[in-house]
Amino acid sequence: MQKAVYLLVYPFIYLIASIPFNFIYVFSDFLRFFIYNIFGYRKHIVRSNLRRAFPFKNEYELKHIEKRFYQHFCDISLEAFQSFKMSSVEMQKRIVFKNLNLLTKFEKNNRSTIIMCGHYSNWEWMMSIGYHTESNGYGIYTPIMNKYLNKLIIDIRKKHGGELLSRYGAIQKIKEMHNKGIIGVYGFASDQSPRPKPKTYWRPFLGVKVPVFSGAELIAKEFDFGVVYAKINRVKRGYYEVHFELISDRPKKTRLNEITDTFTELLEQDIYCDPSQYLWTHNRFKHIDKAPID
Repeated sequence: MQKAVYLLVYPFIYLIASIPFNFIYVFSDFLRFFIYNIFGYRKHIVRSNLRRAFPFKNEYELKHIEKRFYQHFCDISLEAFQSFKMSSVEMQKRIVFKNLNLLTKFEKNNRSTIIMCGHYSNWEWMMSIGYHTESNGYGIYTPIMNKYLNKLIIDIRKKHGGELLSRYGAIQKIKEMHNKGIIGVYGFASDQSPRPKPKTYWRPFLGVKVPVFSGAELIAKEFDFGVVYAKINRVKRGYYEVHFELISDRPKKTRLNEITDTFTELLEQDIYCDPSQYLWTHNRFKHIDKAPID
């Protein structure tokens, strides 16, 4: 069954990857119409998330964000497939990394770096960071159940020089590379919703108390990695810019949860600036009924 699904999906992905960029957004407009107006893909989750995050906005304002989000969602979904056949020149033209010196200064001092980002703007194309660094770039990802599709996704994400580490074994792998003296750039999309455990860190996110991942902070403190935030922004359709902001160059000296808190606050600023670029189809607030009482 897994292979059958893969054989059905692969031709579609290959076809999308083969469409010239001049036409991809025409297709994106049609796709948005069907998944938003006809199928209503996860519309109930998107609306619930928006109402929780923006209780001060009226229904007209929320609907405006919702429509713009679905357009962005279709764009980045197709852009992710496009990267499968995109050339390195094309990729570097479409996502520009600005103040790279903030990132590469750690390499020059033989220190690895953690890039923290959210599911905001086109985070998938961050995998091309390896074009701009001497050390390898590694993205932490969650494997999917279908082993054939999982391999395909890995191949797509690795097309532009990045390597992938499963989040289930990432800490051990990073530790092994660090002990061997291998310098790396590790990307963490740290805004997902972890399953609550007794020691889970809870904090407000967009005004709602949620469990948050603190793995990036724990790794940074253990190995003294530099930590930066990737501020990704859509310049126009198909073009993005990334500005890096320092979170910590001395993580061992930070207080408990300071790195995680700083990342969360920076991501919140981006979301409030342009909420249409955030991934609202993700049920980020699904554990709020389990939040501990202060």
